[in-house]
Amino acid sequence: MSTRHWIPLLLLLLAAGTTQAATPAPLTLDEAERLAVEQDALSERSARLAEAFEEEAVADEQLPDPRLKLGLANFPTDTFSFTQEPMTQLVVGVQQRFPRGESRRIRGERRQVQAAEQRARLAERRRKVRQETRKAWWELVYWLRAEKVLEANRGLFRQMVEVTEYQYGAGRHNQQDVIRAQLELSRLEDRLAKVRQEQDRARAVLARWIGDAAARRALADDHPDEVSLPGLEVLVERLPAHPLLKAEQARIEAARKGVELAEQAYRPGWMLDVSYGLRGGENMDGSTRSDFLSAAVMVDLPLFTANRQDRKVTAAHRRVSAAQSVRDDRLRELKRMLESQYASWLRINERLVLYRERLVPETAQNAIASLEAYQNDNADFTTLLRARITELNTHLDVERLHRDRGRVLAVIEYLAGEEQ
Repeated sequence: MSTRHWIPLLLLLLAAGTTQAATPAPLTLDEAERLAVEQDALSERSARLAEAFEEEAVADEQLPDPRLKLGLANFPTDTFSFTQEPMTQLVVGVQQRFPRGESRRIRGERRQVQAAEQRARLAERRRKVRQETRKAWWELVYWLRAEKVLEANRGLFRQMVEVTEYQYGAGRHNQQDVIRAQLELSRLEDRLAKVRQEQDRARAVLARWIGDAAARRALADDHPDEVSLPGLEVLVERLPAHPLLKAEQARIEAARKGVELAEQAYRPGWMLDVSYGLRGGENMDGSTRSDFLSAAVMVDLPLFTANRQDRKVTAAHRRVSAAQSVRDDRLRELKRMLESQYASWLRINERLVLYRERLVPETAQNAIASLEAYQNDNADFTTLLRARITELNTHLDVERLHRDRGRVLAVIEYLAGEEQ
């Protein structure tokens, strides 16, 4: 083959490769979850708060800044002379305060616990984002599959119109059957329009999590029909590891650190004061006046504790009890939700087996039999119509059950899924 024949072929191949490269790959559920987590602004907030608490933990463990003291002592007001009186001095000093007991260490540890709480809330937020993304994903999948079901049945309804027209033309049935068949075909077209409207809504919800560009991509049809779960007892055992409960446990630990900090108020705090007094002038014997060095220690005296330290410790213990109550209530609520969702999971699976093994094949056989009976004048059009609509609705029910099962699985994974 000559060069001039190769050139068009190469151009076609390049154009085909460019078109294929420009078409984005179908969006998988795993990719959607990853995009949702990466784009979630509230996750970023929790991460930054955790970092802020960690920075504050280091700062809280340090000593307070020292104080510089500058002063003029015993300055005569009659002559305003710095050298007149022997006790006149320019004072320069430094004061350093030392907080009570182990309060610095405890404050730092409490900040670290608060940082751990934010890390747990970050993990919980990511679980929540994945859950909502999965639910939005399955909602869109349902409407896409519903469109396919309706499209597949549109040909059957058109066939039903043709059958009624033939029967009417042969004088075997009346014109009302033709009109009703055409009406049901029009109603099917309307259902298709409504389904596409629901698709737009579902895409908008999914786009809220993964962005408009990703939500407009085709969805990968890689959803497993059979998904296994551990027993309910195993899932319940995982609940204490839920990030939300970890966050509440961190709150309990922070409250306990509050108790330790309140107990430090029984111990004295103290402050060191060192100052240097500079004197001018001369002594009576003509010698230079010496400067003064002073040092003092000031100590708190926590003697009257009934209405201050005692009450603060009691209040700190009350906060621990309150935090424990919240954590216990969270655990009960998560357990109740898990039991409810697990029961729904079992019932949906039972219904799917019933549809797969009995309802789908039976409605298909009933529709075929009704069509044959109608063509042989052994059944009226109402029976045929009911059979077709029942078959259509049965297929839609199957897709709806798959949607519901996917959404239930999303909640179970949020409640008792393993960390990713």
